[in-house]
Amino acid sequence: MTEGTYTLVVELAAPATVEVGALGDRAFPAGYYAYTGSAFGPGGFARVERHRELAAGERDARHWHVDYLLGHPDAGIDAVVRTAGADVECAVGRALAGADGTERVEGFGASDCDCDSHLVHAEDGAALRRAVERAHGSGDRA
Repeated sequence: MTEGTYTLVVELAAPATVEVGALGDRAFPAGYYAYTGSAFGPGGFARVERHRELAAGERDARHWHVDYLLGHPDAGIDAVVRTAGADVECAVGRALAGADGTERVEGFGASDCDCDSHLVHAEDGAALRRAVERAHGSGDRA
């Protein structure tokens, strides 16, 4: 089992309003999103596979804010970048919030820390993927 930090790059093909658990209904413009999470709990990076299964419609249970976005039929995982063995979730989230062309999605995915958000939106998917790779340093791409 490998543990660490991961960022999902999610493409949302059309604008959507999604009910996100206790956050309620949230409007998401079409484009690309980067969600950064921690995989230090049970299963480690197996959590990423669980996210992939949910995005593919093979799973229904939603445990994290990002699961509600991934469960929308217009959403799909475009890329995953991982940093094994390092708890850099908040640092990556802060770096992405400051990247050119990104906007934070306030209050999303950061309920267990002091960050404003662990989700950013961008219109340019390639630029967002590059920003994610930079934020992770030499993280593994999957």
